[in-house]
Amino acid sequence: RCFMAITLSKDNFEATISSGVALVDFWASWCGPCKMQLPIVEELSNELGEKAKVGKVNVDEQLELAQQFGIQSIPTLILFKDGKPLEVMVGLQSKETLYEKINGAL
Repeated sequence: RCFMAITLSKDNFEATISSGVALVDFWASWCGPCKMQLPIVEELSNELGEKAKVGKVNVDEQLELAQQFGIQSIPTLILFKDGKPLEVMVGLQSKETLYEKINGAL
């Protein structure tokens, strides 16, 4: 079964991150580094399966969420555990780095 990153909006954000570990990628379609980050995020999602949730937020479409988390530059990835932000990573992140951070939080 293929696990894809969940497209998050203000309607499903809280429910998605409220329990367990979740990695959220804040991105935009016009952002070069974001285009390199997305396939990494999708691969992670597939490899992690049900162990952790992986989501993505288009900051142009979900301005409220971006403002709520003080997103100023993208990509920004936030690692949540049970609804609380554990770590904020700004800029392009390698799959290895993200994998380590997620495993550390599990």
